[in-house]
Parts: sequence; structure tokens; C-alpha cells
Amino acid sequence: MKTKLTKLFLEFTESEQASGVILILCAITAIAIANSPWGVGFLDFWRIEAGMEIGNFHFRHSVESWINEGLMTIFFLLIGLEIERELYVGELSDPRNALLPVVAAIGGMAVPALLHFSLNYGGETQGGAGIPMATDIAFALGALSLLGARVPVSLKIFLAALAIIDDLGAIIIIGLFYVKDFSPAHLFLALGIFAGLLLLNRLRARRLSFYLVPGIAMWYFMLESGIHATITGVILAFAVPFGRGDEESPSYRLQHFLHKPVSFLVMPLFALANTGVVLTDGWIKALASPNSLGILAGLFLGKPLGIAGFTFLAVKSGLSRLPNGVCWPHIAGAGFLGGIGFTMSIFITLLAFDDTGLIQNSKIAVLTGSLSKGVAGFLILRAQKSEADSEAR
Repeated sequence: MKTKLTKLFLEFTESEQASGVILILCAITAIAIANSPWGVGFLDFWRIEAGMEIGNFHFRHSVESWINEGLMTIFFLLIGLEIERELYVGELSDPRNALLPVVAAIGGMAVPALLHFSLNYGGETQGGAGIPMATDIAFALGALSLLGARVPVSLKIFLAALAIIDDLGAIIIIGLFYVKDFSPAHLFLALGIFAGLLLLNRLRARRLSFYLVPGIAMWYFMLESGIHATITGVILAFAVPFGRGDEESPSYRLQHFLHKPVSFLVMPLFALANTGVVLTDGWIKALASPNSLGILAGLFLGKPLGIAGFTFLAVKSGLSRLPNGVCWPHIAGAGFLGGIGFTMSIFITLLAFDDTGLIQNSKIAVLTGSLSKGVAGFLILRAQKSEADSEAR
């Protein structure tokens, strides 16, 4: 029986595919400009401070910070809404279907983190263990879309579910380990607003403004608490009423509205602001540092080993089974595509380190590892026969 796809899932994958192409162009543009005669002005632009001061209220941040802590909250809100939908009515709503991508995602997070940690234990860069853990949904699904019928639809759903669980894992890691200047009072206020939103949900309040306006206040208090403000997007998503998940659902309407702004504005701006790495004379040598090697090893070796290895254990132990039409070479290819870190990996890099040089070298490692993994995964899957080819034989 063929896997059923919801209208929203198709819309989600289509927008992520298009977003992947735009992200590549933005990353190439940012690197090219950063290493051109206009590079200094380009990089300085993202450091310009903007904001407001009203009495004792001082709220000014760089353009880069507004993107990374403000606009990216909208990205996390969309991810949260997608996680919620998958849990209620998607692949993750059936425990048997959910188990395989969950197990694969755990392996795909644990093995890369352990590889990086083993190479950086005791050093100033051991906090970067979270960098190679995440999968970039846009690039992974974008690579799959180029293969067309050569890969089964069930593999696309498996990889999308895996990447979503990866994002959830990364969100938890950010919330637990990348906290700065913690303020319990502000966190209490943020959680108080969240509790109020949950009460509104229980009272069946369905107007989105009842959730989004207090959500802005919750974002501010979360930012001031020291926990990264983007976490607000995820918890806000679970406060928005889901109902039956149909087109009248507030959750559905918000998710539908956010697809294109996130894919064609938020993520491209994030790429432009954060991938403008300056390739100095020693950038190749820097790839041999423990931190860069940990990122490269985590993305290129840890991801496929973790995803394919844990999938193999789950299937052979009888806990789960491979999706319809999916074979082991498909899982291997998906494991390599899972090593495309990019958005979330760069995001965690910015949280893990303060040193500019270390951040630049980490970004180069992320870009190098993601590119090599994307090419490897694409070639592995391209070598597989399509369903049409199999029927013809």
C-alpha cells in the first residue's frame, strides 16, 4: 500500500526543496562578496546596531543578532508546528512508523557528537560537540528532489521525519547546554506566559492574535533569561490550537502562512548573514584542527554510521521495518544526506563559540562537510534504479 501524503506535507517538501536552491545561492554569494574588495563593508553591515531606547528600556542589537535571535524564532516556530503535525497526524503519530526515524535520528545525533567530543575532550572547543548533530531539511530534501522517481516517496518521508526529529534534538541541546547569563526571574515570566497560552488553548480560543501577541512578550523574556530566544518559537507552536488538523485549524493556517516567508526570506537572510566567511591564507590548514576535524568527522562519518547503523539494529532486532520500497543502499544514501548540517550546524556554532576565528573555521568545516556529504549521498542514491526502471525489468 502506497504511503499517503497530506497536502501540507507536500507543500512543506516543495517549499524546502526550493529553499535549498536559494540557500546554496545565498551561501555562494555571501562567500564571494566576503572575499571581494567589498568584503569589509559587507561584513560590517551585519554588525550595525539597531533597536530602541525608551527610558530605562534599552533594546539594541546588531542586524545579525536580530536575524539569528529574532527572525530565526519564526523558523523555529515553523519547525515546531511541523513537529506537532507529525506527532498528531503524520508519520510520527503511528508508533511503529515513528520508531525507525526516531532510532535513526538518535544514532545520527549521538555518533557525530561522540566523534567530535572524543577529538576535543578537555579543550576549549569541546563545547562544539553539538555542531555536527543536526540535519538541514532544506538541503536534504532539495537533493532528494533532484533525483525524482529514482528514490521512493517513502524514503523522502523517512528523511523528512528524521530531520524533524534531529531538529527537535538540536533544540533540546540548545536549551540545555547553550545558556548564557541565566536569569530565573525572566524565565519564570516567559513560562508564565506560556502557561497562560496553554490555558487559552484549553478554553478553545482560536484567534491567532491571542497567541502571537503574547508570544512576542514571551520571546523578549526568554531572550533576557539567557536561554536562546529561538526556543520560544518551538514552545509557542505547541500552544497554538491544533484541533483536527484540518484547514480551519489555527495551527494549519499559521503553518501554511509561514512556509514561504521562512523559505524565501528568513533562511536566505540567515545564510547571507552567517556564511560570509573570509578565506584567509591558513584556512586549509585550519581544517586539520581538532575542532574542524571533529565537525568533518561528525558530518562525513558519524552521520551515515549513526543513521544506517541504528536503522540496521532496529530492523534486525524486529523493533521496526524498512519503509515500503526502501532498500539498504537507500538508507546509506539518506545517511549521507543527513550529514548536510548547514543551517542548524552554523546556528549552534554561533552559540558554542565567541572567538571570531574559531567561528569562521567552524563554518568552513560545516560548509565543506555538508557539501561533500550532499554530493556523496546524491551519487549513492542516483546509482539506484527508479521504480519505473524496476517495473520495466
